[in-house]
Amino acid sequence: MLELLARRWHLVVLRGVVAILFGIVAIVWPEITVLSLALLFGIYTLLDGITSLMMGIGQDTDRMYLITLGILGVLAGVLALVWPRITVIVLLVIIAVWAIVAGVMQIAAAIRLRKVIHNEWFLALSGVVSLVLGLLLIVQPAEGAIALVIAIATFAIVWGVILVVLGFRVRTLARADRPV
Repeated sequence: MLELLARRWHLVVLRGVVAILFGIVAIVWPEITVLSLALLFGIYTLLDGITSLMMGIGQDTDRMYLITLGILGVLAGVLALVWPRITVIVLLVIIAVWAIVAGVMQIAAAIRLRKVIHNEWFLALSGVVSLVLGLLLIVQPAEGAIALVIAIATFAIVWGVILVVLGFRVRTLARADRPV
């Protein structure tokens, strides 16, 4: 693995630079980033729906399943492309509901496990954080979407820096292992 990374160190650095650039763009234009994700989802779903329709038309068995799936995909894709902001809101509601349910379950688990494990408050705290995220997304979806984009962008920047450092470190190791 080290040999492969050493030969391709520049690609590791390139991945890191792209991640850093993505993170910076997402922080500078979070609204555009959220809208772009909705549009990409729409394009993907539309193409997937068309593909399912084409497969269903040429099939003898399972025809209705593929045709139904294709019609739903085309409709979802068109709706996401025509109304990308609604697509973002629906996605945020799904994430919000998940975060609220997960938060409540984590808090309940911490209460149940308080006599079994030590530092159960970490589990309860993670539940509170998840619950707050879910409530924020429900109460203020626009701000919640931007917060999610900023979190993803921050991760991308940190990950990118790590990849850049790794790429140059592997390059240095590779040079040290070469015969003179």
